[in-house]
Amino acid sequence: MWVPNLPIVILSGVTASVGALCLFKDLYGGVSFDKNILAEGKTVIVTGATSGIGKEASWEFAKRGAKVFMACRNMAKCEEVRREIVLETHNKYVYCRPCNLASADSIRSFVERFKSEEPHLDILVNNAGVMETPKGVTRDGFETQLGINHFGHFLLTELLLDTLQKSAPSRVVIVTCSAHQKGKIHKEDLNMTENYDPVAAYNQSKLANVLFARELGRRMLGTGVAVTAVDPGFSDTDLTRHMAMMKSLTRFVVYPLFWPVMKKPRTAAQVVLHAALDPRLQASAGDYYVDMKKVAPSELAQDYELGLWLWKVSEKWTRADAHKAALSRPQAA
Repeated sequence: MWVPNLPIVILSGVTASVGALCLFKDLYGGVSFDKNILAEGKTVIVTGATSGIGKEASWEFAKRGAKVFMACRNMAKCEEVRREIVLETHNKYVYCRPCNLASADSIRSFVERFKSEEPHLDILVNNAGVMETPKGVTRDGFETQLGINHFGHFLLTELLLDTLQKSAPSRVVIVTCSAHQKGKIHKEDLNMTENYDPVAAYNQSKLANVLFARELGRRMLGTGVAVTAVDPGFSDTDLTRHMAMMKSLTRFVVYPLFWPVMKKPRTAAQVVLHAALDPRLQASAGDYYVDMKKVAPSELAQDYELGLWLWKVSEKWTRADAHKAALSRPQAA
């Protein structure tokens, strides 16, 4: 049977299907955080702010009136994104600062400069991360994923903790994900030098994020520093760039299948805004939120002894006390 204008009929069907998928994607992603809650007068640091959730969170903070410091490794990319944010939000108080979470010296330099420029810090967003990287170590000898996702942020937070406490009420937001539920802390071989598995290493680093948030929250009780761990959900970012699947032709088949249920980066960033700005979360003490709803993390993540053990190891491995002492010494003229 001949169908008149068959190409037009097919095109219309395809267009309608794409439109329906886009609508479903928006609805699936969840609601936006309250646009009436502003961030005027607040100073914010966001790590990993050149792309994905970090970029969109920085944009949102700037749009709401905050002074934003983008802590990033790639300064050329950071400046490009910073200009974009300034032009779109009309907020000129957005700055790029070098901070390589794979290097303790770089982290200390970032903190030293920040403290020389800013007396207050209202919100620290520990967002940067890597996923399923090849076997390797950071400049300080840590397994890459644990080194960047956990140790780097641990040291950064420790060195900024005095400023956060002086700025109270203030907040620390730690971005993690559901992978922590499959994670295990390999006490006998944290660097996984014997049997490296990129997936297991990633899961370990995400469990470390939640354990860190809970122990930090416990230590900050009564100080006015709120601590929240957030899970942004399945998001469409470049975090997966190291996965073997994304480096093969398989991605052209798999990606379109998952695209409809992947959150847009700006949608995923709403959980960060919620944890950073919602007045009801000022009392959060390491609580774990998924899609702006408080939920219980895995049993291992709730293990107090494990969290305390990881804290002590993190202090020792990052030489946090030595870096604090170096920051406190008077600088040569």
